[in-house]
This record gives sequence, structure tokens and C-alpha cells, in this order.
Amino acid sequence: MLQLIVDWLTYSLFKLSPQAKLAQAVNFFIYDSVKILLLLFILISAIGFLRSYLPADKIKQWLAGKKIFPHFLASIFGAITPFCSCSSIPIFISFLEAGVPLGVTFSFLISSPLINEYLVVLMLGFFGFKITFFYVLSGIIIGVVSGIILGKMKLERYLVKDLISQNNQDCFEKDSKGFKGRILFGVKEASTIIKKLWFWVLIGVGLGALIHNFVPQELVRNLISKTGFFSVPLATIIGVPMYGSCAAIVPIAVALFQKGFPLGTALAFMMAVAALSLPEAVMLRRAMQLKLIAIFFMVTTVAIIFTGYLFNFLQKILL
Repeated sequence: MLQLIVDWLTYSLFKLSPQAKLAQAVNFFIYDSVKILLLLFILISAIGFLRSYLPADKIKQWLAGKKIFPHFLASIFGAITPFCSCSSIPIFISFLEAGVPLGVTFSFLISSPLINEYLVVLMLGFFGFKITFFYVLSGIIIGVVSGIILGKMKLERYLVKDLISQNNQDCFEKDSKGFKGRILFGVKEASTIIKKLWFWVLIGVGLGALIHNFVPQELVRNLISKTGFFSVPLATIIGVPMYGSCAAIVPIAVALFQKGFPLGTALAFMMAVAALSLPEAVMLRRAMQLKLIAIFFMVTTVAIIFTGYLFNFLQKILL
């Protein structure tokens, strides 16, 4: 329904040609902006509502500590939520406001775009069950390991202080009484977060629309095809600044694989596009300093490169 409305706006109201790249970029921008903002409002409201039943101390108790389980739990939650790299960020901020440790929230932020039902369904159709299973497993492991590493680095000082309200995590105890009050608390929390981030969402999606529609796929294939052993890090580095939907990412990875690229190289490119993007970095700037963004991208990139080489090594077993 939303796509039909956006198509009408783009091609009928604005009178842009469906074949023009500019029209496709405008269509992508409107559709993803509306979808992300609506999805975020609904889900942050739901999380706020559920959080009103859980004291902040309980949340910290479940997801705090130096053990692996909190990171595993956050990665699993990320895997079952239908978020791209950009739409995961407000949920990431909501977790920080609830008092969840930074490393654990990073486990969610990494695994959420790497694994979602859209991507898994597409991968099952293109790659089959075995490769999809190991991809999902590797995505969860990347989230857990990267989150643990980032958590041990004690990077909380690089968060933007005015975004993470220290008083917000307990405000439901004062303002939310009864079922209606808890719903209003969730709506209020969603409104507060989106008011702070909507501009950055639009900038991020706008950059994504330009990259998605104006960067030729053939250019990517030609660059990767000439690098041999170094194709995995190159595919990852090329994929990091890019942004696209799962419907676009998976077919590109399949095309690379079918043209003779090693499995791990194709999947590393797909992982990099899914988990990291220039629009995501722009949006994260609202929540953290540049140094923390750089560290987060570096750790996740290294994890993806390692996973790409691992899939290349196991390719004969998986196929």
C-alpha cells in the first residue's frame, strides 16, 4: 500500500519518468524515509510500553556484566527484528537510555541489520538452507564478539551526553500509572527520540538513495574481480559506504557469486552493505563522537573480513 502511494507521488504527482535514475532515487528516498520513521515510532513506543513494566535495575541486571550471555541475548534480539543499519540506531539509543551497557547495545546494533527475516528468506531462495544457516550463525557471532570487544574498550565517554538522558530511564515510575499511562509513556519516548533524529534519518536515507541508484553495479564487480586473495577486504571496504535494501543486496551478492567470485567474498560484500553504511555513520554522529564511530566501524569491518575468509575456506563443504 505504501509503495503504491509513493509510486503515485513520484510518477504521477511529480511527473518523473520511472526509467530515470533521479525518479528512482526520489522514490527510494520517500519510501524508505516514511517506512523507517513509521516503523521506528511503532517499535520504540512498544519497547517503551514494555519497559514501563521493567524497572531499570532489572534491565541492567539482565543485560549487564562481562559474561557472553547478555551479548548473545542482544544479538538474538537483533536477529529477529526487521531493521536495516539506519533504523536500528534509535532502538540502540533507547537501550542506552534504559541503562543497557554500551558493548551489549553494540551487539544489537551489529546483528540487527546483518540478520532479518527479509534477508534470510531471500538467502534461502538464492543460496539454500546450509549457507543461510551458517550466515545467520556467523552474523550472531559477529555481533557477540564485536560487542564484547567494544565493551571492554570502555568507550562510554565518547557518547553525546545530551542525547542519553540519565533521568529518562526511570521517568515511567513517576509519569506512567495504569495501562493508558504506560502506552502514553511509550508514545512520548518514541516522539522524543524521533524528534532528535528525524533530520539525520532523512540525511542518511538521502545519501543511501543516491548511492543505491547512481553507483553502477558493474563498477563494483570489475573492481573486485581483479584483486584475487585481497578480494575479501576490498569487497568489504567497497560495501561499507554503500546503502541498500535487502531486496537489492542479496541479488548483487548472488550475481557476484555466479560470476565466479568466492562465496566468502560475495557474502562479505553483502554483510558490509547490510551492517555498515555512510548513512548510518551520519545518523550515529547524533549519538556519538567521531572517534567512537570510527572504532565501531573498524571492529565490525575486521570481523566481516575474517568471516569472509572463513566462508571462502569452507566453500567446498558448504556447497
